[in-house]
Amino acid sequence: MLAHQRQQKILDQVTAQGAVKVADLGAALSVSDMTIRRDVNELVARGLVERVHGGVTLPRSASVFEPGFSAKSELDRDAKAAIARAAARFVRPGTSIGISGGTTTHALAQELLDVPDITVVTNSLPVAEVFHTGGRTDQTVLLTGGQRTPSYALVGPLTVSALQSIHLDMLFLGTHGVDIESGLTCPNLMEAQTNQALVASSRRVIVLADHTKWGVRALANTIPLSRVDVFVTDAGLDPGVHDALSETVDDVVIAGEQSPDTNEERVLDDRA
Repeated sequence: MLAHQRQQKILDQVTAQGAVKVADLGAALSVSDMTIRRDVNELVARGLVERVHGGVTLPRSASVFEPGFSAKSELDRDAKAAIARAAARFVRPGTSIGISGGTTTHALAQELLDVPDITVVTNSLPVAEVFHTGGRTDQTVLLTGGQRTPSYALVGPLTVSALQSIHLDMLFLGTHGVDIESGLTCPNLMEAQTNQALVASSRRVIVLADHTKWGVRALANTIPLSRVDVFVTDAGLDPGVHDALSETVDDVVIAGEQSPDTNEERVLDDRA
């Protein structure tokens, strides 16, 4: 198979699935990792795909591009797991929490299965399923209605209406993209409105976003960074970005870092 034929097959697969692991591309085309990397580099140079940790995705510069839930779940898994573990330490028994749609928030749900006596409000079908199949009997899970997005989040007027009558101690909010000027953004207008309703219902907003989300600006604004109380990310975040973020957000938690002066440690102490 000629190089341009392989590259077209790679592009077709990425377009169909939203994101593909490099190892899977090599296996599907029966070529070496080195060959796949050369093909991917050529597609990247032409602006047709974007390389992420362990995989390839369509360019996230497209403001309305949103890969499906399964595709996004395969990307940056270690970073998402670390962020989820760090964020879970903020949850104490007896609290009411909101969990938005997204793959990092889905990872968070798996970290909360053993926390007793919590009430979870979510617009995410995968998050609700995690608690349904593995949660405790003393946990209450409320799933909103609405229209389903490619990320299996429920959005729209029905969802917003349901959220307007509740009050949450804290919200764990995922995001498609984030930067200093636009704050949090997403490619779906109705999802942006739904996330805004979740934020309005919550006393504290905790954002979960790995470093690949930084600099991505999608179609619709969700909330400015000034509305964020805690920003949980991973060690891949550029130090300069960390400094800029810290000027706007009071608490920036880097997953995996532990210091007695961080909120992360304070919450661990409270739960001990």
